[in-house]
Amino acid sequence: MPDYFVHESSYVDDGCEIGAGTKIWHFSHVMSGARIGSRCNIGQNVVISPQVVIGDHVKIQNNVSIYTGVILEDDVFCGPSMVFTNVVNPRSQVSRKDEYRQTLVKHGASLGANCTVVCGHTIGAFAFIGAGAVVTKDVPDHALVVGNPARVTGWMCECGVKLASGSTVPRAASCGACGRRYVSRDGQLGRSE
Repeated sequence: MPDYFVHESSYVDDGCEIGAGTKIWHFSHVMSGARIGSRCNIGQNVVISPQVVIGDHVKIQNNVSIYTGVILEDDVFCGPSMVFTNVVNPRSQVSRKDEYRQTLVKHGASLGANCTVVCGHTIGAFAFIGAGAVVTKDVPDHALVVGNPARVTGWMCECGVKLASGSTVPRAASCGACGRRYVSRDGQLGRSE
């Protein structure tokens, strides 16, 4: 018996790796070659394509398709109906499977409902992509991005509370909710030591 849960309406193809405590809910399909970590929650109507890598404790809400080329590190949140792509110029009549571009979503990032992540970009650790945003370039660690195309409008704590507004990385910031402190190093916001 597997040490993970799969709803009877879902399909998990042979050749997948699924970690302990993961739950896969209604009408989902995990394809051969996909790797899913432990304690993940895969919502209803989710498709996980071959060679997708999903870390531990990832939450994928309903109606998300995760295509070949996508890597989700630990503790990533994918909101309802958000979208990944893996080809920049798709055509029905032209096969471009040899042109897939990698999308990396780093540890602790949150991707809001109905956002779109155009392939070939990296979403930084603990970044926060607003609902409906369209990501067309890399997103820095801890950045809050909104709009179409997505632009940096603020900076987020690991706990999900806004630290500062503006597009410029703050020199220093403290979280009013959890007390974590951050400083700018080499143009990136990171935890203060």
